This record gives sequence, C-alpha cells and structure tokens, in this order.
Amino acid sequence: MLWPMLAIALGFLGLAVLSVLAVRVFVEVRRLSGQVADASRRIADASGDLERAAGDLEQAAGDLARAGRAARP
Repeated sequence: MLWPMLAIALGFLGLAVLSVLAVRVFVEVRRLSGQVADASRRIADASGDLERAAGDLEQAAGDLARAGRAARP
C-alpha cells in the first residue's frame, strides 16, 4: 500500500512542477511578444524616417543639379 501511495504522490508533484513551469513559460512568452511588438514599431518608425530623409536628399540633389546647370557658362 505504501508504494502505490508514493507513486500517486510523486505523480501529483510532477504535475505540479510541470504546471508551474508552464505558467512561467507563458509569462515569459507574453513578455517577449510585447518586446517584439515594441521593436517592430520602432523599426517601422525608423523606416519612415529613413524614407523621409531619402526624399529630402533626393530633392536637395535635384536642386543642386539645377543650380549647377544654371551656373555653367
């Protein structure tokens, strides 16, 4: 009778440990997904800034080219 009770107790403890670990994994996955979303938002913002800077640079290059043509003798 001792061995079956010990086996049941160890099985219950094993399930309890697995449950605690599953909750910890769930919490860490939620935290990581929040960080990924934040990084994705930052990348999108940086991409928009880069596109605006490229447009400004293209406009400045065009202005410089027109000024160079006008300054030619």
